[in-house]
Amino acid sequence: MQSIVGIFNSLADARRAAAILKSLGIAEGKITVLSPHTSETEFEARVPTSDAEQPGMGPAVGGTIGAALGVAGGASAGAAVATFLVPGVGPVLALGLLGAAIFGAGGAAAGALAGDAFEKAIDQGLPRDELYLYEDALRRGRSVVIAFADDEQIAENARAELKHAGAETVDAAREEWWIGLRGAEQEHYTSQGGDFKVDEAKYRLGFEAALHPDCRGKSCVDAAAKLQRKYGDDSATPAFRQGYDRGQRYLTYTVETYTSPAKQKNKQRAA
Repeated sequence: MQSIVGIFNSLADARRAAAILKSLGIAEGKITVLSPHTSETEFEARVPTSDAEQPGMGPAVGGTIGAALGVAGGASAGAAVATFLVPGVGPVLALGLLGAAIFGAGGAAAGALAGDAFEKAIDQGLPRDELYLYEDALRRGRSVVIAFADDEQIAENARAELKHAGAETVDAAREEWWIGLRGAEQEHYTSQGGDFKVDEAKYRLGFEAALHPDCRGKSCVDAAAKLQRKYGDDSATPAFRQGYDRGQRYLTYTVETYTSPAKQKNKQRAA
């Protein structure tokens, strides 16, 4: 299963890109568009809303999201529409059944609307390591197109078409995201007596490891076995561990800043 991702500056551009992917032969049910949900969102009047738990908590919200998708989507899973609250991001609009699953809200919804084939596709192809990048893009008011293709050539063609349509790649988004954080992280690490120029790679590895859905809210000790399996001996280095701890602090900050009802109202007033 090949994943295709493009980040766009507007919902309109993202929807056009999704249409291009469909024209290339990618099934409608394997394409989703994610966008920040605001009062100006064109679907708001007819889209039911539910509050989601922390990403990765599908069983807690699968039923409500499933109901929302069923009402909004009608008979077509690919045409399903839902909104849900993502901690650290705020309300998110999802066009396409995949949207709920990507944020851990797809268990019951996917099972009800698409069956085992859909679940298998998600298990094999969902790039969970990139979830924090989708969240960052949505926080900044951008829209994300995500699709899956069974054929490698179709996936390559799809990525080329997204680039031609003006999409930013995940790799570019990852570097832009880190550049935005790097100065503060360098200052912090240096203040602790570390050499950031030497240790940046391992520090960043630990920071990003903390953002994986399976590690969120877990200390480095609690997640030690998982980190060892994935990162080997790097996970035991002081730089990795400091980066991991800072990644957890970053998560706490974004959740508090972007999920607080009072702060959400302030954001909407400022918009």
